[in-house]
Amino acid sequence: MKKLALLILLASVSVFGQDNTQSTLLIPERVFDGEVVHSGWAVLINGEIITSVGPLKDIKVPKDTEAINMPGMTLMPGLIEGHSHLLLHPYDETSWNDQVLKESEAERVVRATVHAEKTLMAGFTTVRDLGSEGAGFADVGVKTAIEKGLIPGPRMLVATKAIVATGSYGPKGFAPHFNVPLGAEIADGTDDLIKVVRNQIGHGADFIKVYADYRWGPNGEAMPTFSKEELELIVETARSSGRPVVAHAATAEGMRRAILAGVETIEHGDGGTKEVFELMKERGVALCATIAAGDAIVQYGGWKKGSEPEPARIVAKKKSFRLALETGVKICAGSDVGVFSHGDNVRELELMVEYGMEPMDVLIAATSQNADIIHMNRLVGRVSTGLLADLIAVEGDPTKNISTLRFVKFVMKGGKIYKRP
Repeated sequence: MKKLALLILLASVSVFGQDNTQSTLLIPERVFDGEVVHSGWAVLINGEIITSVGPLKDIKVPKDTEAINMPGMTLMPGLIEGHSHLLLHPYDETSWNDQVLKESEAERVVRATVHAEKTLMAGFTTVRDLGSEGAGFADVGVKTAIEKGLIPGPRMLVATKAIVATGSYGPKGFAPHFNVPLGAEIADGTDDLIKVVRNQIGHGADFIKVYADYRWGPNGEAMPTFSKEELELIVETARSSGRPVVAHAATAEGMRRAILAGVETIEHGDGGTKEVFELMKERGVALCATIAAGDAIVQYGGWKKGSEPEPARIVAKKKSFRLALETGVKICAGSDVGVFSHGDNVRELELMVEYGMEPMDVLIAATSQNADIIHMNRLVGRVSTGLLADLIAVEGDPTKNISTLRFVKFVMKGGKIYKRP
């Protein structure tokens, strides 16, 4: 995956056409470096790179450096969103079916432009975007526009169309003689799967996403889609190009097949059992639980959170997430944002705490651990010399109160300041 990281770096070096070689010194109350909190530290940036980190008294500050004081604030790596859909907007505004079938690609790209800026200003400087959901390769175009400096937004890793088995994905409910556009790309069997994986790679996919199960059972319940052998073929084909595979999987069997096939992350994982989570831990597969999406969908369905008992879906999700934590599964912080409003990504981090994680562990998951999982740890995710200056500052101490992350006062991406205290 080193080649992937290098390509991302080369594509990211020009931000808004800026050739900024001026040094900037950031002086917060504390620095969370992606793993540990340090008091009395400062961070020096030259151009787009972090050049010095440590106690303020030990940093050699060049002449004409701009110093920015941040009293009471925590400076930290830009947050990383592990599961995003910039081309979607909340389902209580417009249903998923209607977004796929009735909104033009132009409208969806315009929406994604707005979503990208909201995401960045909320302190998320990198996103892994997990499928264009019927908008073809538009996610590649949005990513390219950000890299060229046409629009403000986070660094993007994109999956393009995602892969589904024939008969499994939506929109559904139409007469058989209608050929309805789908929210992902169909592929089955050896030749078809190889061709589709290679085609998505050729059009700019940074990784491949596959739906290892879907709601296509006899009674509409989730059931596995691809065989283990088909999933192995997808992984082998993608891996030969240096790209990882991630799997949508909510059933224990779908998860098991995907894990054995060699995927790197399981998205959702609602039906995970102790046996499956132990297999994930053994194979080093991370769980991206997307708690916030399920929470939002249940509320869209009428649940009045806080004043009514928790529905069965919420109770089950809490149980499975805590089981994953107890088993020691590596957690990827990702929300499935797009189901709910972009810019409200912190909602996932708050729920991760509510569901049993310590605030410090959530911060690590959303920064250094996510960077490791998505193969960008040589670029972002930590406040460390030589990495890109993707930094945010928040009011207060998020290691004590995760909701502090809602109060973003400073945003820097690649050395360019987007928000000042």
